[in-house]
Amino acid sequence: MIYGNVNNAFFEQQAAILPKPLADALRFLKTADLANHAPGRFPMDLNGVDVILQVMDLNTNPREKLSPEIHRKYIDVQFCVSGGPERATFFNDDGANVVKSDELNTERDILFYENNAGVQENTVFLAPGDYAVYLPWDVHVPGQNAFDDSRPFRKIVMKVPMAACL
Repeated sequence: MIYGNVNNAFFEQQAAILPKPLADALRFLKTADLANHAPGRFPMDLNGVDVILQVMDLNTNPREKLSPEIHRKYIDVQFCVSGGPERATFFNDDGANVVKSDELNTERDILFYENNAGVQENTVFLAPGDYAVYLPWDVHVPGQNAFDDSRPFRKIVMKVPMAACL
């Protein structure tokens, strides 16, 4: 998992050490007018790499209402545009999790695990400008309440093909 903020003074240095498709995705998120972009799912060409742009207006939820998820074909680049903050937890996929729903071999490329109280989850908070990059072995639970109440936020998820980064 990679975490940062597009407004960090070291953003360009941070982006420069990443595979080019991930760096391009982060630079796009920094410069595009995503606050005024229509919500939805949009295939796009990002410097020769076919990525998927998802623009979502959501509300945070209690952790117990959300399921851990993972992807295999795509790297998730999640970005908070406004609102929130969003709490996200993540942990390494050790192969011992119980599958709740498997859509990995579909266009969605997503697998949900059952919640497991015995798993140690790490936490990040995404406020405007923050991003989290989840690799195929990073189980993540995005969209959680950062406080006791639900809060609206605008989130962008860019799905970058793992194969383009190898």
